Amino acid sequence: MIKDRLFEAVADALSNLGVDSVPSGVVVERPARREHGDWSTNAALVSAKAAGRNPRELGQALADYLTENRPPHVEALEIAGPGFVNFRLAPTWLHDVLAQVLAEGEADYGRINLGDGLKINLEFVSANPTGPIHAGGGRWGAYGDSLARIMARCGYQPHKEFYVNDRGRQTRLFGASLIAAKNGEPTPEDGYRGAYIDEWAAEMPDDADPVAWGIERSLADAEEALAQLNVTFDTWSSEKAMVDAGAEAAVMDKLSASGYVYEADGATWLRTTDFGDDKDRVLVKSDGDYTYLTPDIAYHLDKYNRGDHLVDILGADHHGYAPRMRAALEALGTGGDTYEVIIGQNVKLLRGGEEVKMSKRAGDLVEIRDLVDEVGADVARFAYLLQSVDSPQTLDLDLLKTEASENPVYYVQYANARVHNIGVEADKRGIARQSLDSVDLSLLVHERELEVLRQLSALSEVLEFACNERAPHHVSNWVRELARAFHGFYHDCPILRDDVDEQVRQARFWLVEATRIGLAIGLDLLGVSAPESM
Repeated sequence: MIKDRLFEAVADALSNLGVDSVPSGVVVERPARREHGDWSTNAALVSAKAAGRNPRELGQALADYLTENRPPHVEALEIAGPGFVNFRLAPTWLHDVLAQVLAEGEADYGRINLGDGLKINLEFVSANPTGPIHAGGGRWGAYGDSLARIMARCGYQPHKEFYVNDRGRQTRLFGASLIAAKNGEPTPEDGYRGAYIDEWAAEMPDDADPVAWGIERSLADAEEALAQLNVTFDTWSSEKAMVDAGAEAAVMDKLSASGYVYEADGATWLRTTDFGDDKDRVLVKSDGDYTYLTPDIAYHLDKYNRGDHLVDILGADHHGYAPRMRAALEALGTGGDTYEVIIGQNVKLLRGGEEVKMSKRAGDLVEIRDLVDEVGADVARFAYLLQSVDSPQTLDLDLLKTEASENPVYYVQYANARVHNIGVEADKRGIARQSLDSVDLSLLVHERELEVLRQLSALSEVLEFACNERAPHHVSNWVRELARAFHGFYHDCPILRDDVDEQVRQARFWLVEATRIGLAIGLDLLGVSAPESM
């Protein structure tokens, strides 16, 4: 709210200084350093050419005008650098933030309408159904699910989808590995090994189709393990079911009609270079079999039935996938800006300073459920979301098991437990929180109190950035900063101590409640619980 008011004031000032319309690029934002004020605008720098004035001179004129026509809460203005105008605000703007948090609550505070109801199809994890999902795959689950939660709070309608690659060579090798283990025979060349193969083979009925049974067993395990990480899907799409329904032939008809299909060297090609791909792609091999690309195109075309915008979240080895799929969709008259690929990087686990291997094929496997059993679902989920998905990640299992401030999720959840403990202790002492309309929030002027409110005020900006940049780790950073601010407040601003003024106590009670709301929102967006005691 304050950001909008300041922008309106800046626009009015520019108009009065001869700039009829605000140029694009003019922003009101928080300075990178707190000592530069509460808010800042680049209006003078961006508008100087249109105004025919020196940026610094225009900045001074802006500051003078805004000083005479002072926006609400503004105490002082100053010029910085080549023409930035910095605003220093009275604490009253943060008291308004507190009132807004309390009025809107968990359901609505920080909620923004970026998407206007746009349907987003998010595909993530999509591991081959040839065994348990290893702990590295948990990163895609946590990331995709949290991105969906953020998008939903930003006005989109996300649909979470898992693509099941339940046909082809790998599934046949998986079935052959199961039957070999069941019969006590050597593992086939390039087959699957490990304890899970022996365990599942022992479970498999003698008369079962090893491929079909193994896929079903693998999917059941994946769904259960991901659910332990608080990750669920709206749709599990079967490649085999799609192909059996004739999707490959149907999409070939559509591609042929597009005019971008041609024959060469005995194969059928799609001219993807017309749409920016580095080379054309084979759809049908010279032996008459479809390539992997053909059913993938059919699948993506089908996904538009569940979303107006597609987002594929893929692993590090899929860099070349996006151009060819985008080209294929554009050949079909769709895709373009409605198709998006996010490439994530791998996870490395450390225990005792040594890397823990995660190879499904070799049998060296740390499953998602193993990680959850070792460090807990909340810790695992939060840890996955601590940094950008496009950077390699190392998780130190020894650190994640510690209950200390160095453990990020413990630090945040402990803040939430402290919030609830204040209420418990107040009840024990017979101290009741008064109704909000009878409390003077202007008494909250301690720097620790104001810092909590500054963090709360940033939520909608953080959400907008996290959504637009597909970056849930910004929510992780925000909730950690809110926890840090609250721990500082808890240490320096007593509530229940006998010498605390009653009106100050009551104002602080409501600040604690606002903190609870902020922590609850942030942790929910991350898919992490908000425990009331620890």
